[in-house]
Amino acid sequence: MNDRTGGTGLAVLVMLIAPLVFSTNLIFGRAVVHEVAPFTLAFVRWAIVALALAPFIARDWPKVKMVLKRRWLLVLVLGFLGMWICGGVVYYAVAATTATNGTLIYTTTPVIIIVLEAVCFGRRIGLREAIGLLIAFLGVAAIVLRGDLSALAALEFNLGDLLFVASAIAWAVYSLFFRTAPIDQLSNLTLSGVMAAAGALTLLPVAAWEFANDYPMPVTASAWLAIAGIVVISSLLAFNAFQFGVQKLGASLAGIFMYLLPIYGVGMAAIFLDETFHTFHAVGIALVLGGVMLATFPVKWLREKLAGRQI
Repeated sequence: MNDRTGGTGLAVLVMLIAPLVFSTNLIFGRAVVHEVAPFTLAFVRWAIVALALAPFIARDWPKVKMVLKRRWLLVLVLGFLGMWICGGVVYYAVAATTATNGTLIYTTTPVIIIVLEAVCFGRRIGLREAIGLLIAFLGVAAIVLRGDLSALAALEFNLGDLLFVASAIAWAVYSLFFRTAPIDQLSNLTLSGVMAAAGALTLLPVAAWEFANDYPMPVTASAWLAIAGIVVISSLLAFNAFQFGVQKLGASLAGIFMYLLPIYGVGMAAIFLDETFHTFHAVGIALVLGGVMLATFPVKWLREKLAGRQI
């Protein structure tokens, strides 16, 4: 086996695991959110990640200083979207709903990005993408309504589910602007450290308020074990695994593996959290995953690869 083949095989193995480690965030969060206040949990998570990545920030400090001088407000907004909403709000939401629901709703982020690109940048949505969008959003509706159409007429929705919808939109916006100039001049690890620090900064006021009002703090061994899992597995390991896959396989192929997210997430919720898998979950996962795959599968990339094999 040559080095290239071996490297590709390892990358495929890593990308089979990457969605699994990404999915652990909601599992850890759901398990510990009753022991640690949600914004405190998010603050501790991103503060530790920022400290872990501080050497990379220090290494690239001249570039970081330039970025902060020119786009400090954008950095704070991204920290608010990616860590405040998709951190504190998500941990609050997962206490009000299930990790299963949250995972399935979050899976729609790629199709939300397509809609935002169309609205904000005039991106043309093709027929295949439009059908995929419709199918995916029908899946979200099945989950939010819990298979009960009467909930729509009575306007009875679970707050946690609605917060996950808002968080999925926030993450889509974050993803769109995460690599804008001059932020795109920073390396992946440096940029992640800057965003973690910005997120921790935006989370600090609410975390301090939770502390002052006697909300649950991380004082037990189980709480700190869950936080360690979120930091090491759900944050640092997940990010580096995905970046390794992108580097070795390319963004298009690496992105395909992320379709495994709902399968892993729902499976772990059932195994570790004893969450019940209902019929509406089956409908939701089929519609959401089918719609996302239809709307985002890199057909052009696949055609090019097949054409290359025929040559």
